[in-house]
Amino acid sequence: MTTLSERQDLHVWLAEHTARSPGDVLVVDDELSAEEDVTALAFALAARGRDEMVRCPKVAGLGVELVTNVFASRARIASLFGTDQAGLHAAYQERSRRACEPEAVPDGPVLAEVLTGADADLAAVPMIRHFASDLGRYITSGIVVAEDPDGDAGTGTGAGAGAGNLSYHRATPHAPHELALSLHSRGDLWRLLNRARDLGRPLPVAMVVGGHPLFMLAASARVGPGVDERAIAGGLFGEPLQVVRTPRHGIRVPATAEYVIEGVIDPGDRAPEGPFGEFSGYSSHRSTNNVLRVETICRRRDPVLLDVVAGNSAEHLNLARIPRESEMAEQLAARFPDVTALHYPNSGTHFHAYVALRQRRPGQARQVMLGLLGWDPYLKTVVAVDDDVDVTDDAAVLWALAAHFQPHADLFVVDGLPGSPLDPSSGTDGTTSRMGLDATRGPGFDGEPIELSARARDRAARLLAKGA
Repeated sequence: MTTLSERQDLHVWLAEHTARSPGDVLVVDDELSAEEDVTALAFALAARGRDEMVRCPKVAGLGVELVTNVFASRARIASLFGTDQAGLHAAYQERSRRACEPEAVPDGPVLAEVLTGADADLAAVPMIRHFASDLGRYITSGIVVAEDPDGDAGTGTGAGAGAGNLSYHRATPHAPHELALSLHSRGDLWRLLNRARDLGRPLPVAMVVGGHPLFMLAASARVGPGVDERAIAGGLFGEPLQVVRTPRHGIRVPATAEYVIEGVIDPGDRAPEGPFGEFSGYSSHRSTNNVLRVETICRRRDPVLLDVVAGNSAEHLNLARIPRESEMAEQLAARFPDVTALHYPNSGTHFHAYVALRQRRPGQARQVMLGLLGWDPYLKTVVAVDDDVDVTDDAAVLWALAAHFQPHADLFVVDGLPGSPLDPSSGTDGTTSRMGLDATRGPGFDGEPIELSARARDRAARLLAKGA
């Protein structure tokens, strides 16, 4: 008999983190509305410089506890890897390289209740409205699992037949048994759907709603079409991801997931989807308007609704960005050993990056920025700074830009490149331009930094300590 790993169970992690770090968890005992209250609370916390995970046991009409803001704190995410924020990129990459094939188990908590036919009504899956401008209530944590329609879906996690794909897609009820969703990123799921269309059949999928944070980070990984994110999840856990098969199509999903919505996406079906508050900070109407026809709903007996704060929230940005940052940081370090730090600031959503380096010869910063702009299709602007500038501090980077940058000499623009379709300033096809700003001091820089002596700093510290 297979023993399920508690290390992969969201419920276990929630209990352990709440007990271990009670100051990092905000429990809201008041009843909240399912219409905007949860998002408003998360944004109010952020405005006060706070980033606690939020647990809401009483959201009107849901019938289950809602948990949100899990990924708002980089320190909390780093703790999942047993490191601090400075070590997060390296820890993520080191574990992701240990990808391992999932372990199939005969049963799991997510199969405790299985609804089929007329009972597979989306009313069984709790959802909330995030913004007044949204079309309606949305699933924001939905991870769509699909498997290669050309292969045996039961085998293989690497290149070749049967390799699966995990990807996030916003979704809203269109009918009791239909979800409208957007595949605007046009990634591997889009490719699999087009292949299913070529074969003249719909694509079976399973949407996982709620899982362990490490599984959710794995689903954000940027990998090629022959790499299965479920294997990466195993690497992040340090053990194979335990999976069960969905009742109708046999798609492998985490055994300890909260909810799984199983069905098919017909390439020809369309339904209204959007507007929805996206990471750009704008409400987006851009959508592929696809439809997931629901055939089965699986859920735990005691499910939790794990919500991802939408819009340009720190949670939304961190969840999507940390795997990407980690990959970019590793690629930069391998190609450009003088790079010392990389950061994607929340202020730039996914479109800005700051990179620090020890510039040893003219043009080196420009070369690094060209590499970043070429590797990451979301980036529009990269600012390069010297290695003594803290790239996690917007004010420090802006100071370097003010003091070191000359527009006629230190700026370059590349036009007509594919970007994000959710960038409201881009063309309707997502075409964008990209810019590099060299804010390093460069050769011949004429400036002497201001200094305070150690004696003066120590004296000031003693005076302040005395006053406190």
